Amino acid sequence: MTCDRFFRTLLIGLLAAVASVLAMAGPAAAQSRIKDLVDVEGVRDNQLVGYGLVVGLQGTGDGLRNAPFTRQSIEAMLERLGVNTRDQALQTKNVAAVLVTAVLPPFSTQGTRLDVTVSALGDAKSLEGGTLIVTPLRGADGNVHAVAQGQLTVGGFAASGASGSNISRGVPTNGRIPGGALVERETAFDLGGMTEIRLALRNPDFTTARRIAAAINANLGVPAAVALNPSTIVLSRPIGFPGDMVELIGRIELLVVIPDTPARVIVDEASGIVVMGDNVRVSTVAVAQGNLTIAVQETPVVSQPAPLSNGETTVVPRSSVAAEEDVGDLTIVQGGVPLRDLVAGLNALGVNPRDLIQILQALKAAGALQAEIEVM
Repeated sequence: MTCDRFFRTLLIGLLAAVASVLAMAGPAAAQSRIKDLVDVEGVRDNQLVGYGLVVGLQGTGDGLRNAPFTRQSIEAMLERLGVNTRDQALQTKNVAAVLVTAVLPPFSTQGTRLDVTVSALGDAKSLEGGTLIVTPLRGADGNVHAVAQGQLTVGGFAASGASGSNISRGVPTNGRIPGGALVERETAFDLGGMTEIRLALRNPDFTTARRIAAAINANLGVPAAVALNPSTIVLSRPIGFPGDMVELIGRIELLVVIPDTPARVIVDEASGIVVMGDNVRVSTVAVAQGNLTIAVQETPVVSQPAPLSNGETTVVPRSSVAAEEDVGDLTIVQGGVPLRDLVAGLNALGVNPRDLIQILQALKAAGALQAEIEVM
């Protein structure tokens, strides 16, 4: 090995070591995988819904007089089974009409089992112990994608006595069937054969979109990703890439970037919760905070009439009012400080969360708070 080649190899090794140290010393906690920041357009869940009957209830089902749709459903079901009940007086309370919902994951194949949720539609008291009979589940396209059936599991219960006393826990008119639906129709989506896809940012941001595109292009070595807007990145499969679109997504989704967030303060005045982002900054201001407490105390006094007089005993009101004001020291909050210093400066005032909300709103009104306040 020549001397120049030796020093070149040594220099490359030193640069790699320095880059590794800097990577470990950088804000690793702030880095996120691309798969946690974006969604692939077209790869999504689908909502399914169906109408069915739950049978086998212990007298806690729908009253057929108050729920005519349940009666019609029972008659239609029995007719399909060869039993004619038209114009008959049905009095059963062991059946309840229900709505069945499920979520169809992307790329689900025939025979895949889905969890379903069953909710009472009529005036049933409880679905405990019931069994859902065959119920087709349809998607937004009107096609049947799954069929549900099975024994319900109900977390709540309800009990009542003849005198009107009752006790309940949870929601007994709502239950689940784990793995209670079978996929019958697959959603056609040829992801592997596509040459271009769109990545949708879950939190749209110009800087984050640009960083994601830059990280993808640096990994692939070609300009395959372009940020169209703060919420959309177009990813094209490079010419000569040894794989399909699925392999390309699997390669780039594990890349890490540092997402950027806008300076925002979230305020919930009802519960006194304040959440501030790391990019929140303030200009140099002086803040004074103090509380005024006014106490009103009522001490009624009984007034007795003079002896041998025609007077009456009366109650005379007597009030005492006192005011106490805390001393509010003027505190300097330095400008351009990071979040931890801003919180430390506000804590130095001894403020509680509700006072902190008022101070932040006053800082925003004064133009000293470089952030957006969002009230929940």
